[in-house]
Amino acid sequence: MKLPHVLLTSLIGLSLAGCQQQAFASERIVNAPKAERIAKEGTGLKTAIFAGGCFWGVEAVFSHVKGVQSAVSGYHGGTKRQADYKLVSSGLTNHVEAVKVVYDPKVIRYDQLLRIFFAVVADPTLKNRQGPDRGPHYNAELIPLSKEQRTVASAYLAQMKASKKWGRPIVTGIVPAKTFYAAETYHQDFADKNPRHPYILRWDKPKVSALKRLYPGVYRASFKRN
Repeated sequence: MKLPHVLLTSLIGLSLAGCQQQAFASERIVNAPKAERIAKEGTGLKTAIFAGGCFWGVEAVFSHVKGVQSAVSGYHGGTKRQADYKLVSSGLTNHVEAVKVVYDPKVIRYDQLLRIFFAVVADPTLKNRQGPDRGPHYNAELIPLSKEQRTVASAYLAQMKASKKWGRPIVTGIVPAKTFYAAETYHQDFADKNPRHPYILRWDKPKVSALKRLYPGVYRASFKRN
């Protein structure tokens, strides 16, 4: 589903509007290290939240991971009143664009999701920006929803820092979980519904391709829609 022309034009025209299309250097793909601290989450579906810049790409990558049951784009950190795309895109709310991921830990563990996230989704050395997008609403954050996830996330961030793979200081951190608000309907499954959108082609399709290349064992060819 394409965005209405008037809406798309107005969004692109905003100085801090979401998911920009300027010509910036390509995002780095890093073969992130395998986690030393393995997640032990038991049985049953689990949920975690990841913020990694424009939620279209975060959702696109996780929707191609085996074991992920849903990946919902939304807003985290602010109030219900602030959970509006135009408000969040102004950079003046407390929200970041985020994705709530529901997954089966028997198929894909939380530590494996972290590895994927930092390998092909988010650059952990950037603050308040990712790819071509600028503003605090594009900050990369880990939002664990359980004690086990928090422990695993802390251990993995420490492992990443020690690995020196990124060449610059790791600034992505862990933030306390607050209410997650699902984004507007037209943002859900955006990459799958708009495969020829310029932003998707330029920034998000390469991430999905990198997932397939680096981690073929967990890559799912089909897009898991919500």
